[in-house]
Parts: sequence; structure tokens; C-alpha cells
Amino acid sequence: MMPYSEDHIALAAEYALGTLDADERTQVETMMSVDKDFAAMVDAWEDKLSVLNQMVGSVEPRAEVWDKIKEAVAHSEPQAALVLPQAPPVVVPEVKEPAEVADTSNVIRLSAQARRWRNVASFTTAIAAALVAMIAVGVYQPDLLPDGVRPKPRVQVVEVKTPAVPATASAQYVAVLQKEGGAPAFILTVDGATKNFTVRKVGAAPEPGKSFELWLISDKLQRPRSLGVIGGSDFTARPVLSSYDNDTINTATYAVTVEQAGGSPDGNPHSAPVFTGKLIESVPPAAPSPAR
Repeated sequence: MMPYSEDHIALAAEYALGTLDADERTQVETMMSVDKDFAAMVDAWEDKLSVLNQMVGSVEPRAEVWDKIKEAVAHSEPQAALVLPQAPPVVVPEVKEPAEVADTSNVIRLSAQARRWRNVASFTTAIAAALVAMIAVGVYQPDLLPDGVRPKPRVQVVEVKTPAVPATASAQYVAVLQKEGGAPAFILTVDGATKNFTVRKVGAAPEPGKSFELWLISDKLQRPRSLGVIGGSDFTARPVLSSYDNDTINTATYAVTVEQAGGSPDGNPHSAPVFTGKLIESVPPAAPSPAR
């Protein structure tokens, strides 16, 4: 946007304020038609004035006011023609030397600028007062403001952190898998909550080219169910018990057979159980804490 003088800014403000005479308004409208930046400056002043318009609602005069005006006009007497007194004859003195005429253009221009800036100052003061009033109303009684200038309610999100509830310890079950009267070969541990189990190798010696496979045997099942091959490391973990109910898991017999390398090819045991055992509860579930 091109820089404008203070006089141009004041003209734009007074045009938006509506205090210019007809000639000055014509001048401003001509400038707006050829200068888009100046037109934008006038629009900016009109936007600032819209705050005052929004705070002052229109008031429709009562019907009786118009009736009284019409009645007063009907009863008024016609005015006599205005007669001006006759001006005395003008005596023109003889001028011997041409008088020097003072240049008053600067005085007229400065006077117009002073009047214009007085109007702008009054207008700015009015806007400041209106804004102060609008802020005060917005703080204490926002419902009185129009929808366009009413402040939006502030929403504050408060994060409330609740202390973490310690996980309740679940019951733990253990089975010692061994030959009858022999030393433990494997120890089977089952978590009562997750139904995950872990097999720990204790004294079983692997046979070359063979694999140990764990089976679940229950009266509720038509045949033994494979729980997978026991690996060569000391610990083997599996989650496969999740498909069985707690009663089946807790009452079943767990058996280990010797199968071909990689386990049974058809899901059925191909040898008699070598080691067996049943689960017993080794760690009971934690009792719920009393309510406070």
C-alpha cells in the first residue's frame, strides 16, 4: 500500500464517519474509484466504526410523534417573503498604488486540516470509549452484547491423574513332571490369570534325533491335546492354554512323550507318557484390599 499523508488519512476517516460536506465526499469517492489502496483504507475505517453501530440498536419512533409533526406543519402559517435591507452604496477609494494581497491559502488549508483532525480526534475518542464500555460489558454482563461481538466462553481442560492401581497378583500353579518315584524331569508353571505356562527342564536327558512333547490329558476331552514341543533350552514358554477353561486346566494330567524330531506329525502321541504330573496351587491369588 502506498504511503498517504495525514490529510488523506483524515479524509478517509471523516468519510467513514459521515462528517464531510458534499464536495469533499465527491472528492473522496473519486479517489476511491481510481485508487484501490485508498478505497481499502476507507473500508478499514468503516470496519472500525461498525463496533459503534453494533452497540447501538435502531429505535423506531412512536406513531404519535409523526402525528404531532404533521399537525404542527398543518397549523403553521405561511412565512412572509424575506426582504433584505438595501445595501448602502459602495465608495471605492482611489488606489494610487496596487495593494499587496495577502496569500491566505495556507491559512485556509491549515484551518481545514485543524477542523478535520479535531473531528478525527473526537471520533477516535468515541471509539476508545465504546471499546472500553464493550470490554466492561463483555467481562461482567456478556449476554447484553450482540452475537457478533460477544466473547466466546473459555473452556479450560484440566487433566486429573489418578494413581495407578497396582495389579492384583494372580494365582500360580505348578506341576512336577516325573516318572513314578523318580527324580523330577520337568517343572510346569501356569499363571492363573493369563494361562501362560512355562516348562523348566530339570533332569530329563534328550535322546538323539528325538523331541520331548507336552500333552494335556483330561476326562473332558476325547483325546490328549498337544501343548507343543519342549525346546532344548532350560525354559520353554507357551500361551496355548488360553483356549481351555480353568477347571480343565486345573484338573488335567500333564504328560511328556518322546516323539520324532520336531514333534508328532498328526497331533497324536506316538509313545506312552514318560513323565507325568498334576497342577497344585503354589501361590494363592492376592486378597482384595478393604475399601477405605
